[in-house]
Amino acid sequence: MTLPARVKLVEVGPRDGLQNEQAIVPTAIKVELIERLADAGLSAIEATSFVSPQWVPQMADNAEVLRALLAGPQRRPAPSYPVLTPNLKGFDAAVEAGAQEVAIFAAASETFSRKNINCSIAESLKRFAAVVDAASALEVRIRGYVSCVVACPYEGAVDPAKSAWVAERLLEMGCYEVSLGDTIGAGTPASIKRMIEACAAVVPIERLAGHYHDTYGMAIANIYASLELGMAVFDSSIAGLGGCPYAAGASGNVASEDVVYLLQGLGIECGVDMEKLLVASQFIAHFLGRQPASKVARALLARQSAR
Repeated sequence: MTLPARVKLVEVGPRDGLQNEQAIVPTAIKVELIERLADAGLSAIEATSFVSPQWVPQMADNAEVLRALLAGPQRRPAPSYPVLTPNLKGFDAAVEAGAQEVAIFAAASETFSRKNINCSIAESLKRFAAVVDAASALEVRIRGYVSCVVACPYEGAVDPAKSAWVAERLLEMGCYEVSLGDTIGAGTPASIKRMIEACAAVVPIERLAGHYHDTYGMAIANIYASLELGMAVFDSSIAGLGGCPYAAGASGNVASEDVVYLLQGLGIECGVDMEKLLVASQFIAHFLGRQPASKVARALLARQSAR
């Protein structure tokens, strides 16, 4: 068995994590968090979401956040700041604010699709086609997400063939990469492997990414199972921030600190400085008034305090 020599992490905490916080996080805090994550070496940081503030009030400052980042320190290589754009209106607003990469999201579950974005899977793909066409015309990169790839809070287990079908459609539409989301964190290494094998039969494994929530404590095990199949891109969230407003009980994405610790232990390069990552974790956890959800962060920070 040969594991990938290098893995890319896509940090989703500032968007997928903070969008679930009830108290509004000030723009300056969001920008500083993202800057700290970039300083830690993360090369892709999902910055915000261009959705209606009526639905996600936390993201109402989307344009301000993105503009501040683009006007901030110039790093080499420059990190990318993808933003979520669920429709053409959101895409237009994102481009106006300077977005150079956007993300669209579909689901492998019909019920979840209707609950989450108020339309069927087929309707959502039609809606996204307009975004993809507009992005292609402006040479803006597009990443695709598929939610509920192994299980749905309403329908239960999801057929891997459904996830593969949606992933293939997103690739055909023009997404450079498709992130496979275990939205409620119910996956196990066995179910994750079945799903990836189905998806990799129609989408090259190098164009697939893993996005695993840690509700049942399986996210790290699922990442290892994915590595065994050759997957080399994973989404993670600083301090384990996140959840899902349409999936009761779902906890946050796998913590970035935990993933980096795993990769370091396996001798896999990821380009992230753990010490600087811990600083970012402490920063946002202190602001939110709680400990990081990351077990690795808690252990390493406790060791630092004991010195």
